[in-house]
Amino acid sequence: MIGTIKKMRAQLGESIDYFLPLGEQELHLNPLIGSSISFQFTGNIYCSACSKKTKKSYSQGHCFVCMRKLAACDMCVMKPETCHYDVGTCREPQWGDTHCMVPHYVYLSNTSAIKVGITRHNQIPTRWIDQGASEALAILKVKNRHLSGLVEIELARFIGDKTNWRNMLKGPADSIDLVTQARQLLEQIEPELKALEQRFGEGSIEHILESESVQQLNFPVQQYPEKIKSLNLDKEPLVQGQLLGIKGQYLYLDCGVINMRKYSSYELEWLS
Repeated sequence: MIGTIKKMRAQLGESIDYFLPLGEQELHLNPLIGSSISFQFTGNIYCSACSKKTKKSYSQGHCFVCMRKLAACDMCVMKPETCHYDVGTCREPQWGDTHCMVPHYVYLSNTSAIKVGITRHNQIPTRWIDQGASEALAILKVKNRHLSGLVEIELARFIGDKTNWRNMLKGPADSIDLVTQARQLLEQIEPELKALEQRFGEGSIEHILESESVQQLNFPVQQYPEKIKSLNLDKEPLVQGQLLGIKGQYLYLDCGVINMRKYSSYELEWLS
């Protein structure tokens, strides 16, 4: 099998099922856990937007031209509090209509520690799986991405908003009482939430904590590594070893870990 890859598709279950898109095909990875696998980067990268060959991948699978022009690659995707849709400077207003000007959730998750995050209404639980969260809980529903970013900033004054990927990969996180944590945090930012609701309109922030439940996520990992060694396809195009598990967007092999999402649009040949 040979083809360009995208981030792994995950399917929620008792243990999360993973599928690797490879060109027009899709490889179910869970049955391979415990077996030896090998794949090789061919040296070719094709932009995920325009399909042109590119020497380097930008913004997870784009060529330089698409990175500069597409709204999906704008800085506000990483920093939603900087959204500029309302001032009329969005690169692609139609894209903004479907991706930004739609309901978003503010959530707490437990990766290696408690953190705050945001995601679109249709990306739960995908977002939590991709970041390797052991448990997660939606606490607020807001009217758009810009507002979710502003709420996230307020919560990030008290807890982290980044995943420590090395700690996340070392093993399952100790359980956290996310409900109690959420109640305390929401109380701490109550004045800021009221101010934001006045700014964005009545009903723009919906408290959903009492109607939501904690989502538990179980990843298919046979063995966690004592030390984290990251594999790099640009330096070592051939990867071969025993597949020990999958978590987030990482494959665990006995020779190291590899973030498959990082190599979106790379052409791989799956050897075994």
